[in-house]
Amino acid sequence: MIEKRKLYVAAAAAVLIGGAGFAVAEKMDTSENDAQAVLKAQVSLIQAVTTAEQSAQGKAARAEYEQNGKGPHYEVEIVSGAKVYDVRVDAASGKILSTVEDRKDGHDDKD
Repeated sequence: MIEKRKLYVAAAAAVLIGGAGFAVAEKMDTSENDAQAVLKAQVSLIQAVTTAEQSAQGKAARAEYEQNGKGPHYEVEIVSGAKVYDVRVDAASGKILSTVEDRKDGHDDKD
């Protein structure tokens, strides 16, 4: 009987501790998920990739939506022959913000 009581107390404590940890984690996470933030973009990912491919005359290897101090934009990695370009496309207007040849190892690890 005492063992059963200890088990119930331990289970209740685990639930309370786990619930409190979850509540704290929820309050700490106030940033918006990029996957949801992309819904606010005027330009779709497909449009941004197409624009970047045409601009750098190559094929997209990867693309992602970014929302930071530089504003909402897409970062598209384009392979054109033996060169790789990092192309930033404005998520509101669809205009090319920058095109930089990636000379390191073919991809940008700063993302």
